[in-house]
Amino acid sequence: MKFSILVNEGPYTHQAADTAYQFTRAALEKGHEIFRVFFYHDGVHNGTRLTVPPQDERNIVKRWSELAEKYALDMVVCIAAAQRRGVMDANEAKRHGLGADNIAPGFRISGLGQLIEAGVQADRLVTFGD
Repeated sequence: MKFSILVNEGPYTHQAADTAYQFTRAALEKGHEIFRVFFYHDGVHNGTRLTVPPQDERNIVKRWSELAEKYALDMVVCIAAAQRRGVMDANEAKRHGLGADNIAPGFRISGLGQLIEAGVQADRLVTFGD
């Protein structure tokens, strides 16, 4: 089965991000296809490389990055939600005159059209968080 995943919550404010990661990993390990993981609303915080949890806690951002690398996942952060929350790639940081970017490896920034395409291309769009 081909899934697309929508993550609407941040990595440490709600269980949804952790559950989305666990679902995505399990689906991939069982041989299912993940068309795209789309991060929206506070979910865009899953894509910032500046998250540094204590050493004895799980690092959800790092887990997503490693999963993206291992399975060549398309992980998209919504541009409008990201800008409101200070998550920028190099192009957006430059365009807004900011001195640095903070997008984590494996993530990319794009628009809501990517979410629409994800829903159309997948057999199921699974949403995590409000």
